Amino acid sequence: MDRPRFSAGQLAERFGLRSHGDPQAAVDGVSTLAHAASHQLAFLANPRYRSQLADTHAGLVVLHAADAEAYAGNALIADDPYVAFAKIAALFESRTPHEAGIHASAVVDASAQVDPAAHIGPFVSIGAGSRVAAGAAIGPGCVIGEDCEIGEGCELVARVTLVKRVRLGKRVLIHPGAVLGADGFGLAMDAGRWIKVPQQGGVQVGDDCEIGANTTIDRGAIEDTVLEEDVRLDNQIQIGHNVRVGAHTAMAGCVAVAGSAVIGRYCLIGGAAGILGHLEICDRVMITAMSLVTNSIREPGEYSSGIPVMPSREWRKSAARLKQLDSLARQIGARDKDKT
Repeated sequence: MDRPRFSAGQLAERFGLRSHGDPQAAVDGVSTLAHAASHQLAFLANPRYRSQLADTHAGLVVLHAADAEAYAGNALIADDPYVAFAKIAALFESRTPHEAGIHASAVVDASAQVDPAAHIGPFVSIGAGSRVAAGAAIGPGCVIGEDCEIGEGCELVARVTLVKRVRLGKRVLIHPGAVLGADGFGLAMDAGRWIKVPQQGGVQVGDDCEIGANTTIDRGAIEDTVLEEDVRLDNQIQIGHNVRVGAHTAMAGCVAVAGSAVIGRYCLIGGAAGILGHLEICDRVMITAMSLVTNSIREPGEYSSGIPVMPSREWRKSAARLKQLDSLARQIGARDKDKT
């Protein structure tokens, strides 16, 4: 299969960039600065990799105007090289189109509605009352439970499970192993034993969301768990019941969000961060990796907790001193009291 090929001039015109060097220089793929060949495009966004620019063999590099001044090769100048690179790289992404129709091995309940323009792959199960819209693609081994809705252009790659009452908007992408709509962790203690609180809600996912592999989103206890439009979740994330995640928020791998937390729009949550239940996080908050959020956040900004890695010997000393903090604080408090 012939690979698409684009010149610097074509790319500049298509994406509103400025060409530096030969506008006829053409590329048919992408790579990193360190490993790109003369027929490939690379990018420089992080100053940490600026030293690689002099030795790169890339036929075309996307970079800032300031970096282009010192670069003798062919370049595309962008205000945000990483964004420009992402848009260009999509031109070279090869995707096999899905043929419309239902595979012979699929099992579709008689009350389910599947648009003729949808693709239902091998060994898919679709439960009672569920609906699949035109252009949706349900990959091998997916399980769609009762009363679920999959919007136009959605793709469930493989082995995705929508347990019950899950609503997907348009163009939602869900990677293998994800589970949406399982029971939330609702328990009540009664006479020394746990009783299960019925989970009567569902899950709502807005347009253009992406949900990573083996991520789990529990359905609500009464009302729905909600992801607004353009939310991006990495792999192995846990979203508890009745959580609400605002539009354009992104979470890195292994984040855990406990039930009924409300997260605002345009938030960035670093890997393995934890957010306790029933908290509120306002719009445009960045939480760094491994942080534990124990109180609501009312002001936009960057927040951190935890202790960065250090040599073990230093850590042991610091840990020993941490145990002494309460005693030291009491001693200082007593001295201040004596002075007054």
